[in-house]
Amino acid sequence: MTISAFFAQIDPLYAFVFLGLFSPGPNVILLTSSGARFGIRRTLPHLFGVVIGVGITSALTGLGIGAILLKWPVLEWTLKTISAIWIMWMAYRLWTSRPGHTIDDDRPFTLVEAVLFQWVNPKVWIVALAAASAYASDLPLHLEALRLGSAFSGINLFVCLFWSCTGALLSFLLTTPLAWALFTRCMAVALAIFSIMVLLPGS
Repeated sequence: MTISAFFAQIDPLYAFVFLGLFSPGPNVILLTSSGARFGIRRTLPHLFGVVIGVGITSALTGLGIGAILLKWPVLEWTLKTISAIWIMWMAYRLWTSRPGHTIDDDRPFTLVEAVLFQWVNPKVWIVALAAASAYASDLPLHLEALRLGSAFSGINLFVCLFWSCTGALLSFLLTTPLAWALFTRCMAVALAIFSIMVLLPGS
């Protein structure tokens, strides 16, 4: 079997989901930052929360719920506003964080927090809705939801592991307070930009 024939047999949904989830977004930025600040072990609840939350969100789009919700302008605007405020708050926390300085609530996301964040993560909704419409199958509705949810969760597990490990490896290079400040503030600026983009028309 040739390489082209092999890839032709793979459901194109998986390639789309991989590219959509691997590209920079709130989850990528937050997991990379968490891996660098707290290490892989403490980041695992955050990581698994993202995997579970993304799977649930994409499964709901397979059931048609996501498309129905986003057709309501008021609800769509509410979700975008909550998302923008939450992401901006996380950007502020990253901007003001200092290496070696821990406060009571300076900790990684919990599993529940990471799951809940996916409900207001605009990138996840966009990728899931695009996948549900562009790569739909002829399966019954519940099986289509299972197909999307398992594809998103399975692929996202490896994506999240990659970015969390990348952050943990970066921590070995961030050996000075200046290096840490540059890293966390670059991550904070990236989150802040994404927060603003959420509220732009057409986003």
